[in-house]
Amino acid sequence: MKIFKLNRWLIGSVFLVCISLSSCGDDEMTDPNPTPDPNPDIEDNTSPNIAINNWIQEIMDDYYYWNSTMNDPIAADSDPSLYFDTLLVDQDRFSVIYPNYQDLVNSLQGVSKEAGYEFTLFRASQTNQDVIAVILYVKKGSPAEAAGLLRDDVITEINGTTLTLSNYQSLLSSIDEDHTVTVARYDETLNDGTGGYAYLSEPLTMSTLVFSENPIYLDSVYSVGSHKIGYLVYNFFTPGTEVNPSDNVTYGLYDQELDEIFADFKAQGVNEFVLDLRYNGGGYVSSAVNLASLIASGVSQSDIFYKTKYNTGVQAYFTQAYGANYFNSTFLDKPANIGNQLSSSTIYIIATGGTASASELIINGLKPYMTIKIIGETTYGKNVGSAVFEDDENEENHYGLLPIISQSFNSLDQSDYSNGFDPDIESDEFDGGRLLPLGDVNEAMLSVAIGQITGAGSRMIKKEPMDRVEIVNSLKLNNNFGIMIEKTPIRVKP
Repeated sequence: MKIFKLNRWLIGSVFLVCISLSSCGDDEMTDPNPTPDPNPDIEDNTSPNIAINNWIQEIMDDYYYWNSTMNDPIAADSDPSLYFDTLLVDQDRFSVIYPNYQDLVNSLQGVSKEAGYEFTLFRASQTNQDVIAVILYVKKGSPAEAAGLLRDDVITEINGTTLTLSNYQSLLSSIDEDHTVTVARYDETLNDGTGGYAYLSEPLTMSTLVFSENPIYLDSVYSVGSHKIGYLVYNFFTPGTEVNPSDNVTYGLYDQELDEIFADFKAQGVNEFVLDLRYNGGGYVSSAVNLASLIASGVSQSDIFYKTKYNTGVQAYFTQAYGANYFNSTFLDKPANIGNQLSSSTIYIIATGGTASASELIINGLKPYMTIKIIGETTYGKNVGSAVFEDDENEENHYGLLPIISQSFNSLDQSDYSNGFDPDIESDEFDGGRLLPLGDVNEAMLSVAIGQITGAGSRMIKKEPMDRVEIVNSLKLNNNFGIMIEKTPIRVKP
């Protein structure tokens, strides 16, 4: 049995571990007098897939959450992607293998080459094959923002080619390079003042660059009668660049910014809170703990935010090495916490099918301490955690693995959201017929939240919903969808 030294990045619905695997058991010691190769000039025709697949098998045997019921392996010289996929159990919807580990790690940190916009793809009509991309949001500081692209804009062409059911996948594969988009924009003066969409005079040119998104998209405070409503649009759990690291404790620039926002909420006397996670597919667990600690009512550093469970072997090792409390993650002491000043200890969470993993951990972890009102749609449903593994002993192996290795529970040992959390109040951001700016009090989903708080019902200007069939949401295509990440050094002996 080997002892693996791990540099762990906890990710997933519980966490994800980015592991640099290096053995330090006696069987790995270097022979001071190695036997020379008797035939140094004879080429080794052994398939390189064998070594890669042996590594895959070792990782899955030791760490896979369902290792006791894992499928039998196929031929050792098979394609590694096929080899990995064959091992997965039927209930596993999430384990993935990627061809390049470093590209995967970059994307998990929210760093990628892009223009900086997210969209939902729809069939334009049931009567033709055309497809349209409706812009959900434009990332701040991105080339797309500089080019003038806006939320609710409708893209019908990429590089001068109309999007259709037969070509949209190939056209979308080109947008990580410079490209043009043909855009129709809503104009309320059209059609005798009833409004409509009209094409811009020229296509917009989208340049691309390696871009890192600030997850804090918007924060506002609304005063409605006696209600002081704090509102936060938070699109990804990430701490940002390290600031003032000391004693192996790191703090991120974005986490610090979030603390400052909540300090302002507290100073303004916010007594209601709306957390908008509609586009949040996950991120760093440290940032999830930080956010939860700013919201939770009546908690201390001894109260459990979430618990983690592994397979039998890993669970036994952690218990022996660190004790039973190792599996418990507790709240932080945050002076900017607003939980105790919220009305009836209630928060309103805007969620969609794109609300996943670390976002669902927030919901599940806060449930024992507060009333959670979900507005929107059923969330994605991921209560299990992935892990990224790298093979740093084989230079020919560039693969990165993300097998499921854990499951998360709240302080009441609840983990019953594998099919997502259902909304308390159903809402769709297209209910208003078009997408108003995020933060507009008449925007479809925020309007419902404010109406629930004030008892006034929906505040939005109701229009007929558009007859569209959704094809895909760009957020779900990102490598960082459905993750949580945390760095911590550990040693594992599975």
